Amino acid sequence: MNTAQNHIVSVLLVIALLAVTRMAHSKDTDYRSPLHAEGATTISVDEAKWLFDEGAVFIDVRNPRYFARRHVTGAHHLDMKDGFTQQTLAAVARKDQPIVIYSSGIKCGRAHKASVLAVSWGYQKVYYFRGGIVDWKDVQFPMESGAE
Repeated sequence: MNTAQNHIVSVLLVIALLAVTRMAHSKDTDYRSPLHAEGATTISVDEAKWLFDEGAVFIDVRNPRYFARRHVTGAHHLDMKDGFTQQTLAAVARKDQPIVIYSSGIKCGRAHKASVLAVSWGYQKVYYFRGGIVDWKDVQFPMESGAE
């Protein structure tokens, strides 16, 4: 291969690499979290409120900034990215207690992932609140701001 051909191949490789990188970093705006989490019960906002009134443990798995801005009153913050572990969950809920796990709503997969994990760790009453904080806020149920 001559120098011109090498240059063309190099340029094409850089273009291909940039295209792949861009695709990897683009957000899928059509994403919807799964409807069900195996072993957990998917609940509506009204069912979440009933569980809230009954004293269920609420687990917010969103990032710290979102949690600080607004969360379900009394919810425990266990960030799915680096705070949701078997040990941190055990510190706030027993395996036989009802736990409601939520995130930012149907466009966020964190609550689904956390619900599946909680079930795998032996939690028996896991409620996957798919609509999350978006649905909770829409109906003006109790919320608070700041840290726990």
